[in-house]
Amino acid sequence: MHLTLAQMAITALMIALLPAAIVWTSSDANKYRKLVWVCVFLTLDLIVFGAFTRLTDSGLGCPDWPGCYGAANPFIAHEQIVAAEALMPTGPVTVFKAWVEMIHRYLAMTIGVLIVAMMAQSWNQWLKQRRPEYAPWMPTALLLAVCLQGAFGAWTVTLKLQPVIVTTHLLLGMGLLAMLVWYGGRQNHLASPRTVVSASAPAMRNIRIFAALAAVALLVQLALGGWTSTNYATLACTDFPLCGGKLVPEMDFEHGFTLWRELGKTAAGHYLPFSALTAIHWVHRNMGFIVALVAGYAAWRAWGHDTLHKTARNIALVLVAQLATGIATIYLSFPLTIAVLHNAGAALLVLLLTMLNYKAKYQYDVAKKAASGSAHPPASTVRH
Repeated sequence: MHLTLAQMAITALMIALLPAAIVWTSSDANKYRKLVWVCVFLTLDLIVFGAFTRLTDSGLGCPDWPGCYGAANPFIAHEQIVAAEALMPTGPVTVFKAWVEMIHRYLAMTIGVLIVAMMAQSWNQWLKQRRPEYAPWMPTALLLAVCLQGAFGAWTVTLKLQPVIVTTHLLLGMGLLAMLVWYGGRQNHLASPRTVVSASAPAMRNIRIFAALAAVALLVQLALGGWTSTNYATLACTDFPLCGGKLVPEMDFEHGFTLWRELGKTAAGHYLPFSALTAIHWVHRNMGFIVALVAGYAAWRAWGHDTLHKTARNIALVLVAQLATGIATIYLSFPLTIAVLHNAGAALLVLLLTMLNYKAKYQYDVAKKAASGSAHPPASTVRH
C-alpha cells in the first residue's frame, strides 16, 4: 500500500506540473492569485467529474484504496479488472469504471499537490514579508480540508458507498470549493483595493443577510441532493409537479432519513422500502423551490448594484437552469448528461453565492469605513 501511494503521489505531482506551468507562464503578474483561481477551476471540475463517477456507478470501479487492486493505475491492474468484469459484466467493476474512478482520484490528488504548493508559498512569503495576501491561515485550512476530503474518499470505497459517507464527501468537496472561492475573492481585492461604494452600509448589510440565508438554504439542499443521489432516489417520483399522481404521496421519513445504514438497507438490515425513497425525493424536490425563492430574492436585492450586478445575474441564470435540469431528469428518465449538468449547476451556485457573500461583505466593510470617515459620504464616489 505504501509503495502504491508513493507511486500515485509521484504521478499526481507530474500531472500538477501542467497547471503549475500554466500559472508560471501566464501574463498575470500575481502568480499566487493565479494559482488560487486555477485551484478553483480544477476543484469545480473535480466536483463535476465526481458527479459523473457517482452517476455512472463507478465509485467502486476500483474496490480498494488508494490504488486499484493494489496497483497504482488500471493499466497494471488490467488482468484483475477484466477477471472481475467477466464474473459480473454489469457489476461495479469494469475497465471503464476503473478508469473513471482512478482519474477522479488522480484529479483530487493533483489539487492536493497544488494546495500544498500554495500553502508552502504563503508560509514562505509570510515569514519574510508579513504581507496580508500571504497570510497562511486559509491555505493551511485548505490543506486540512483536502486531507479530510481524502479520508472520506477512502471511506466511500472501504464502506461500500454508505450513503452518509458519500453525501459528506460531496458536501466537503463543495465546502472546499467555497473556501477557495472566498480566498480567491480576498486575493482579488487585496490586489486591486480601489472599490466604488455602491450602497449605504445598512443597504449592504441587508444584502449580506439575504446572501447568507441563501447560502444556508443551498447547504441544506446540497445535503438533500447528495442524499437523493447516493440513495438512488432520483426516479422515486416520475411525474411533476405531482409525485405518483399525488401532491403528498405515501412517504416513510423514518427509514428514508436514517443516516447510519448500508446502501439500500434500513438500519435493521432490511431492504429500504420504496416509500422511503419517495420521501427523500419529495423533500429534495420541494427544498429546491425554497432555494430558488431565497437565492432569487438575494440576487434581486443585489441586482441594482454595479459591483454585484454580474454575480446576481449569473445566480439568476443558474437557478433557472437548475430548475430546468431538475425537471428534465424526471421527464427524461434520468439521462446521464442532464444529471451531470444538474450537479454542475449546484457547484456553480456554490461558487456564485460564495462570491456574492464575499463581495457583499467587502462592500459592507468599505461602506462602514466611508460612513465613519465622513458624516455625509457621496455613495457613488467614495473609494477605499
